[in-house]
Amino acid sequence: MKHVKDSKTGSEGTVVQLLANHFRVICRPQWVAYKYNVDYKPDIEDGNLRTILLDQHRRKFGERHIFDGNSLLLSRPLKERRVEWLSTTKDKNIVKITVEFSKELTPTSPDCLRYYNILFRRTFKLLDFEQVGRNYYTKKKAIQLYRHGTSLEIWLGYVTSILQYENSITLCADVSHKLLRIETAYDFIKRTSAQAQTGNIREEVTNKLIGSIVLTKYNNKTYRVDDIDWKQNPEDTFNKSDGSKITYIDYYRQQHKEIVTVKKQPLLVSQGRWKKGLMGTQREPILLIPQLCHMTGLTDEIRKDYSIMKELAKHTRLSPRRRHHTLKEFTNTLQDNKKVRELLQLWDLKFDTNFLSVPGRVLKNANIMQGRRMVKANSQGDWSREIRELPLLNAMPLHSWLILYSRSSHREAMSLKGHLQSVTAPMGITMKPAEMIEVDGDANSYIDTLRKYTRPTLQMVICILPNDDKRRYDSIKRYLCTKCPIPSQCVVKKTLEKVQARTIVTKIAQQMNCKMGGALWKVETDVQRTMFVGIDCFHDIVNRQKSIAGFVASTNAELTKWYSQCVIQKTGEELVKELEICLKAALDVWCKNESSMPHSVIVYRDGVGDGQLQALLDHEAKKMSTYLKTISPNNFTLAFIVVKKRINTRFFLKHGSDFQNPPPGTVIDVELTRNEWYDFFIVSQSVQDGTVTPTHYNVIYDTIGLSPDTVQRLTYCLCHMYYNLPGIIRVPAPCHYAHKLAYLVGQSIHQEPNRSLSTRLFYL
Repeated sequence: MKHVKDSKTGSEGTVVQLLANHFRVICRPQWVAYKYNVDYKPDIEDGNLRTILLDQHRRKFGERHIFDGNSLLLSRPLKERRVEWLSTTKDKNIVKITVEFSKELTPTSPDCLRYYNILFRRTFKLLDFEQVGRNYYTKKKAIQLYRHGTSLEIWLGYVTSILQYENSITLCADVSHKLLRIETAYDFIKRTSAQAQTGNIREEVTNKLIGSIVLTKYNNKTYRVDDIDWKQNPEDTFNKSDGSKITYIDYYRQQHKEIVTVKKQPLLVSQGRWKKGLMGTQREPILLIPQLCHMTGLTDEIRKDYSIMKELAKHTRLSPRRRHHTLKEFTNTLQDNKKVRELLQLWDLKFDTNFLSVPGRVLKNANIMQGRRMVKANSQGDWSREIRELPLLNAMPLHSWLILYSRSSHREAMSLKGHLQSVTAPMGITMKPAEMIEVDGDANSYIDTLRKYTRPTLQMVICILPNDDKRRYDSIKRYLCTKCPIPSQCVVKKTLEKVQARTIVTKIAQQMNCKMGGALWKVETDVQRTMFVGIDCFHDIVNRQKSIAGFVASTNAELTKWYSQCVIQKTGEELVKELEICLKAALDVWCKNESSMPHSVIVYRDGVGDGQLQALLDHEAKKMSTYLKTISPNNFTLAFIVVKKRINTRFFLKHGSDFQNPPPGTVIDVELTRNEWYDFFIVSQSVQDGTVTPTHYNVIYDTIGLSPDTVQRLTYCLCHMYYNLPGIIRVPAPCHYAHKLAYLVGQSIHQEPNRSLSTRLFYL
């Protein structure tokens, strides 16, 4: 993909010198390498077994080789272009391996970097690390904790990648942690069954287990639990690839030397991942035995325990100084370990042990207008104190509203009502007393009451919930977002019992104002008549074949009004047609608010991997541009920017002998950018604990002609516009709004919200 800009380096801001968790490749092979395709008959799916079978012929191709499961890279060619070898499995079956020449790779070939990454991952095995999922972890420094009847283990690990950047090839290395519960899925099923609060134990177990990630230690792989098959057990049989039948018990004993002692347990169902190139095809579900599956992640009980969460954060949220120290230890180990050195020397690979030094620039914080005052964020990226007594930018009057509460929450309901009357006056919100209605507390009682009391003039519903039961919350939200579209606010009783209740109620009042169509503040962007769009995707937790795309667009010049719509589609389908429908609806709302069309549209697209960029350019960006030309051939310009949050690059600001996080507004657009992209990093938020994660932006399409300074400044300004927080967030506000919308639909309501809510931020 070519640059859409000749120069992508900005100049605004104060220059700072940073260190990055990247290490230059200072030596690499200068010879031609030879790539061979490797085929197995009968086909072998297990990657480890493919390696074992190929290794039986190692003397024929030598020590200097890299195998990725499908192809073999050699430093010297084989004597023949095509060879066939016979290997034997441990149960004496013969497998024919065909090795056929594919092509020569020059030292600068991008394909070579993929093989160097595979080679580098072999160093972890030499250091006695275990592969769990895609990353490698060590048990040697495992930290053990015990809470709520569950033992927890934290394993230290690393995530690495070797890539070509602007001026050099670097190894990016970051610290990773794997949290394991010393509890099998069978233990979890037994414990949940014993604690079940409803008559339907199986339903309760299924609801709690679906969506969990389990680890099978016999192959160190992780699987998502998509269902539980209560009809089958380990004594049932399935068909092997050769057509013969075998019980699950015998299969695991023969293949993995695992003994299943509990015969009468259900089987876990995982849909697995699609293989490359087979997206959208029927997947064969993987059936797992709960006794052999270890739970990962946190239970709800642990998440609610402040002390254990604080203890976990102490070990996993590393400060910049601790992260720098841990990574320095890792690079020193690579250099000092003889076996690792010998492996890398086979391919003339050598890495600098010094962190890469890169320049950054700190942008000014945006001007924020609220009431009649202009304020700026402080050094922590927050302005809550500065706006405490200021009226809102656009306060919505509240004349008709309900508060629903259970019998046990009467005191909290009266307290909430009183606090709301108190805190809304300085905000400029005129409020009539709420209608207070007591309900039994179960989901049906809330919905039955809403059916009885809703009316066309009703503006807002507040539901005080006795606890955080997800099913109750989902039912209420589904009803109020689809069948009876009214902005709503759900508050758990315990939240209102806290000492800082007034502060909490202030935030509730602000959310209510936004959900009714009001605005808290605005920022100066210095651009005219520009619509900003955020798009993000989320997978439905109930139906994994569904994917939800959230679309949120600004519909006025001040960026204080928004249009929100979601698209529910099959996973893997293109969004093109649906995005055109969303964009047309958003432009119609803009015209109602501003009386004429915007001149430009800037799209921030989240939820996309690097491998999808070309498809995104062809199928979304260019087709969106074509659609805009059908509306107004000469007037519309479009920029399409890909947002990437899940990255492993970290930046450190050296302060004497210590290391700190870069301040909010730090931009990096040299050294660690890519030659073929118009990209940059921004550290926009401040974090209290741990190392801040930058966000990566890539301008893949631009007919506006945005200069680097303009696109960087605009992007940072938009990070000030998220109304749930008087502070700077990680991504531009429309992006985060799109995520919140898609998340609500995918987690709770599982259908498209009523369009009458589309001009309000009802999902905040």
